[in-house]
Amino acid sequence: MSRANRSTSSALAGRARVFAALGDETRLMLVAKLSSGKPRSISQLTRGSNITRQAISKHLTVLNRTGIVHSTRAGREKLFELDPRPIDGMRQYLDQVSEQWDQALSRLKAFVEK
Repeated sequence: MSRANRSTSSALAGRARVFAALGDETRLMLVAKLSSGKPRSISQLTRGSNITRQAISKHLTVLNRTGIVHSTRAGREKLFELDPRPIDGMRQYLDQVSEQWDQALSRLKAFVEK
């Protein structure tokens, strides 16, 4: 496999991990709670839901592995913060795919109209 193919394959694998991480409603809820920009503890993230702290912790681990969430220690608590860069990268990727589809549909329309 060439270097370019490995790079493309690696980028696709990274995108797939981000999509998979965001493909769960609990993780989407956590991203929404963290999108305020304020770091939050597991107890703060658990508040208002019927999800256990252990389950929240596992979901945060998945988000952490993809780089969507980072944690820091504040005394005895671990605080979690959103890093929007992986999500922004996905948005750019989806915009690129959308543009490709728009171009393909335009070519098809032009072909059909001939």
